[in-house]
Amino acid sequence: MMLEPPMNQLLKQVPSRYMLVNVVAQRARQVASEAEEAGLSLDDKPVTIAIREVAEGKLDLKDEEEEA
Repeated sequence: MMLEPPMNQLLKQVPSRYMLVNVVAQRARQVASEAEEAGLSLDDKPVTIAIREVAEGKLDLKDEEEEA
């Protein structure tokens, strides 16, 4: 099974695998929390959403690091 998006695409957005794990975990918790507060049902798992956001360059890493 291929990882989608590919790891090299994710590492273009985040300088290290360690930081990638932390950024994705933090954002996934945030996505899950926001969905629960709003009473929304998510189509994808929070981690999947977070990984997709990283790959698309939608996350500001400075904001995510400060919250961690």
